[in-house]
Amino acid sequence: MKRLAVLVVALLSVHAAVPRKNFISRSFPDQAEVNHLGLDLCPTCVDFTDQTIDIILNIILNAGVVGTCADLCQLVEQKTGSEVIGAVCDILCDVAGIEEFVNLIQKADLDPIYFCELIRQCPIFDQGDAKIKDLSVSPQVGPQGHKTITFTIDSQNGTGTGELILFIETVDGIPVETGLLLEAQKPSAFPSPQSFALKAKPDPNCDPTQDFCEMWLPGNYTLIVDVCNGECGSKHPHSQVYDRKTANFTITE
Repeated sequence: MKRLAVLVVALLSVHAAVPRKNFISRSFPDQAEVNHLGLDLCPTCVDFTDQTIDIILNIILNAGVVGTCADLCQLVEQKTGSEVIGAVCDILCDVAGIEEFVNLIQKADLDPIYFCELIRQCPIFDQGDAKIKDLSVSPQVGPQGHKTITFTIDSQNGTGTGELILFIETVDGIPVETGLLLEAQKPSAFPSPQSFALKAKPDPNCDPTQDFCEMWLPGNYTLIVDVCNGECGSKHPHSQVYDRKTANFTITE
C-alpha cells in the first residue's frame, strides 16, 4: 500500500523558504531503474516536468522547431547536466512523439501534474474526494524547536493524482511552504494519522545575504493545509481543492 505517495518519507523539516514550486522532488531513479519496465512513471514524470518544464519551454522558444526527441532530450541533458534526466526525457517524449510532446508541454502552462495527465502517465479521476480532519500542531504553545503536525485524511471515493500543500503564515512574512505529490489512491490507502516534523527554529546554514531566512520570531503562526486533485490552485481541467484546514500555534521565545 502506498502511504500518500511521498508523504511519510519526506517529513516536513522546514527551515526557511522563498516562494517556490510546490513539489518536494523525489530523487530521480538511477539508470538501471529508468531502463526497468516496472518504473512508476507518474511520480517520475511529475518530478521530471517540475524540474525541466522551464528549460524545455526556453529551448522551444530559442531553438524553434526541434527535430526529434533525441535532439530535444540531448539539449535537456546538457542544460541539466544529468544523464538520468535526459533518459527520462527520451522515455516521455517517445511516448507522445516530438510534435505532441512539445504541444503538451506548451499546453500544460507550467503545471507538471496536468502535463503528466495529458501525456497519460498519471491517471485522471475527477470523482474523488478528501477531507482533512483533526489537524493539530504540538506543542501548540512553546519556544522555538521541533513541533509535530498531525492530521487525518478521509476519502469516500478515492482521489485523483494531486498534491498536498502545507503553508505557514509567519510573523515576519517570510513564506514557509512545502508540497507533496499524491498519486491517485483508493479510499483505503490513507493511513491515519499522518505525522510530520516541523523544525521551527532558524537554520544555521541559511545565508541572509543570499536567501530569505525565517527566524521563527515569537508570536502567532497559522498552518494551512490543502489537499487537492491536480495542482492546488491550478485552473486546468482535473484540478480542484478537495479540502483546506488551518491550525494555529504560538512561539513564545
